Amino acid sequence: MSIFKVSSRKEQALLQRMKELNICEDDIEETFIRASGPGGQKTNKTSSCVSLRHIPTNIIVKCQRERSQALNRFLARRHLLDQIERIQKGYVKEESLRIEKIRNRKRIRAKRVKEKKTASKTRQ
Repeated sequence: MSIFKVSSRKEQALLQRMKELNICEDDIEETFIRASGPGGQKTNKTSSCVSLRHIPTNIIVKCQRERSQALNRFLARRHLLDQIERIQKGYVKEESLRIEKIRNRKRIRAKRVKEKKTASKTRQ
């Protein structure tokens, strides 16, 4: 019997990945929220948005991609595992360095544009 209403192969892969990362279901706090967006009265009645919190790392993930609560539970767990894996394997440092590099480029570009504008104003 599938818990998440996905194929048993996908569910087994998720459970295997949780085992590899040493995460058990007791570490995950799950809450359901009413999803936002179009849908009218139906949206106001059903709680299809899933919010997961990994207690040891305090990572919070929300998922409301699908209409089905069970499918959102599965997708949220997958996203949570991605986040935890990034932290455990050190991808966070690489990612933050990449983002900082992009910010520096933008700063330099903005500075050049500003210098060009002031240079053209002084020539006139």
